[in-house]
Amino acid sequence: MFDEAFAYKRWAMERTLDAVRAVDAQAFPASVAFARQQLNHIVIVEELFRARLLDEAPPHAATNTAEVPALEALATRLQASDQWYAAHLAGLAPAQWDEVLRFRFADGREGCMTRREILFHVLNHSTYHRGAIGHALDLARMPHPADTWTVFLHETQPQRREGMMPGAARDADPQAKR
Repeated sequence: MFDEAFAYKRWAMERTLDAVRAVDAQAFPASVAFARQQLNHIVIVEELFRARLLDEAPPHAATNTAEVPALEALATRLQASDQWYAAHLAGLAPAQWDEVLRFRFADGREGCMTRREILFHVLNHSTYHRGAIGHALDLARMPHPADTWTVFLHETQPQRREGMMPGAARDADPQAKR
């Protein structure tokens, strides 16, 4: 499930980035600035948790920066982060999922989470902030992308519209399981 959830995260982030790219930055500079700040925060948090998963020193002292990178720089970092998390998932042994990791949050407070909890947080955190970006897109009169789990499933697995699950043979009576 985590593999598919991170594929969903990559898909949703690309849709969000495309929507932010389409905003008229001259007419709606505050919306673009807010979206960039949110994207910056998302990627910094992902980089902080990547360091915690690897037991490395934190790459950032805070969860945002005074200077916010350009949109394309953020897009590149977000794509690299998504690739790293996908590879990390693929390399985890079953025993590692519930390993407890202890670390210090950016605010200086101690914390501990399992790898599974960290991965869930990374998924949930980006979803929350994509929602905030959606509001900025509304303010910029830009339709924001439908990026829900159900849209993802049916776009990436169109056979579901026919009542077929991926890898399953067509049921003789698709109404029977409803």
